[in-house]
Amino acid sequence: MKEEEKIFSGQLFDPADPELVCMKRKAHALSRDYNALREEAAEERSQILRELLGMLGEDSFLQGPITFHYGSHTRIGKNCFINFNFTVQDDAEVIIGDFCDFGPNVTIVTPCHPMLAEERKGLIGSDGTSRRLCYAKSVRIGNACWIGANVVICPGVAIGDGSVIGAGSVVTRDVPPGSFAAGNPARVIRPIREEDSVYQHPELFKKN
Repeated sequence: MKEEEKIFSGQLFDPADPELVCMKRKAHALSRDYNALREEAAEERSQILRELLGMLGEDSFLQGPITFHYGSHTRIGKNCFINFNFTVQDDAEVIIGDFCDFGPNVTIVTPCHPMLAEERKGLIGSDGTSRRLCYAKSVRIGNACWIGANVVICPGVAIGDGSVIGAGSVVTRDVPPGSFAAGNPARVIRPIREEDSVYQHPELFKKN
């Protein structure tokens, strides 16, 4: 079994595997190329994202700078807006739905390393040799989610449709659909209600 297949099956894998290293170097280079371009270079930026990502939906926009570890393991839906300094360590799959908004400095992480220091130095793999192995858990973000500034989303987390994650949160567990969650670690504060509508605040609208 190839190391990439081990990632997707939830097994320990070797991040130093030459094929994985080649994939990561390509993603890192494409991320740097994207970041070097002005926003006006829309077609060139789009071409890079098409080469970098597993999927990018129509009318989604990544402000940049961006950093993807693999890129090909990330799928982004349509009509998403992703603000400055978006970092995705997508060893495992990262799936982002449609109509999602991301504030600045959002980080999504999928790899997990051993808690014991000795195991981080090396684990005996199926071939009998000691290597620095890790494993990874996919992250899934539903449709129409708003992820606030400086949020960290940890391995294995699923965020349900229509949820909002408050700025500065560290999301370590699943968030149900239609919820407002915040904190470190993030917890569900309450469901999002009709009373949260902007239309409840007429002072925000310009008066003609």
